[in-house]
Amino acid sequence: MTVTYPRKFQNAMSARDILKQVVRDRELHLITLNRYRYSEQRSCKDLTEVIEKLNGQPRELVRDLSHHVSDEARHAMWLTDLLVDLGADVGTPPGSSYIDEFDRLLDKEYLDAKNNLEDGIIAALAAINITEKRGCEYFSAHIYALKQAPQTEENIKIRETIEKILPEEAGHVRWGNRWLAQIADKSPEHRQKVEQAKQKYAAIEQAAFESGMDITLGAELRRVAKLVEVANTMPVWQRPQYLMERLPQTLLAPELQFTRIQVAQKAWQRDPQAFMEKFVPMFLNGIKGKENNSKKTTA
Repeated sequence: MTVTYPRKFQNAMSARDILKQVVRDRELHLITLNRYRYSEQRSCKDLTEVIEKLNGQPRELVRDLSHHVSDEARHAMWLTDLLVDLGADVGTPPGSSYIDEFDRLLDKEYLDAKNNLEDGIIAALAAINITEKRGCEYFSAHIYALKQAPQTEENIKIRETIEKILPEEAGHVRWGNRWLAQIADKSPEHRQKVEQAKQKYAAIEQAAFESGMDITLGAELRRVAKLVEVANTMPVWQRPQYLMERLPQTLLAPELQFTRIQVAQKAWQRDPQAFMEKFVPMFLNGIKGKENNSKKTTA
């Protein structure tokens, strides 16, 4: 069975690249931690919804998912305590929501009891598995970045909290891998279904991840391209409806416009000169253009 991992941001920036910058800016660092808290808290709700739709069967999966909910709730508690101790915000994080975008890109038949329950279980496990992999990638990169950063009392406290969470998240990935492998081993048909689900939800996760990171010029069209990538993982007859249902919001992207305004206002208020020298060129050229310019400068 193939192993699916999350990809870099725009195939250019790794989690370590991003977290290296995050830990240098306290405001951005605290927002990132609050996003972790929000994701852990929200996953309790989403996992509970899966448990309710399973309605008691299979019992082993219901039991495992209930333990998973307990783990995520504990992670949310640790992160909430940390943020409160640091005097940080514990409200809904600003900007585009990775979780909301992930949910928007899911097909409406996701774990629908009216359809094949086994197909729904495969979809749920594949979706959980790829998001947990992203979480592990970022927690690991965050720990690495904090070890390279000044060893202040605050940074040490943050690192110790994330170090408590990471092993349990890695355990969730191994758990998902085992369940998917067990289902795939039932028959060639089951293996094909598992592989297709992994490809589909990997594409959905990547699109959701990049939507929360990319606010530069042309982001709407890049979102459309990601939407097409997701559709291409589906049977041909499902693609038109999936695209038509999601294309208008993807192109208009009202939350993207709002995020752009928020970020621009904050960047201007903090440093008008840096806003003109760094933010505006980045917005016009995009992340890749900025990186290419940096390479030419250092060459």
